[in-house]
Amino acid sequence: MLIRMDIKAIVVGGGPIASLVTLTPRKPSEGLATELPIRIGVVEATSISMGIAAHEIRPKTHDLMLSVLDRLEAELVGVAIVAVHGTTFFANLMLRDYNGQTFDVDSRPSDAIALAVRAGVPIYADDSVLATATMPNFDAVEKEEKSRELEEFHDFVESLSADDFNE
Repeated sequence: MLIRMDIKAIVVGGGPIASLVTLTPRKPSEGLATELPIRIGVVEATSISMGIAAHEIRPKTHDLMLSVLDRLEAELVGVAIVAVHGTTFFANLMLRDYNGQTFDVDSRPSDAIALAVRAGVPIYADDSVLATATMPNFDAVEKEEKSRELEEFHDFVESLSADDFNE
């Protein structure tokens, strides 16, 4: 099953710092409060960042790809992170041709995400990828923990009686 994802963060690294894109489920309940970090190249990280900012002077490679699809009367309808083997992620471009037929094309996740950002189409991750390659969304975990602590304190206060203070 594919889970709709959003870009939470993009880190454009350099030197010893790796570039990284972090995806998070659009509906946290579907991804069990997880984040999907994917290591990518600096060029792809820059391209994704520029696509998000929609600030480009000249067309880049990913813009060229979308132009080619348009000229071929095909469109990108979504991208999906479909598998992970070790530390290597695999993605598909979800395309529709001029006859309305849909088909997938193998892609690197970084290129797929860069194209999705530019085309404004959904990013998905297969639930099997989320089950094996995610890390906790620490913000959601902290919020859940605080909520649980508040509930425990509320229960404690509710259990108190005046007799508890007579000693």
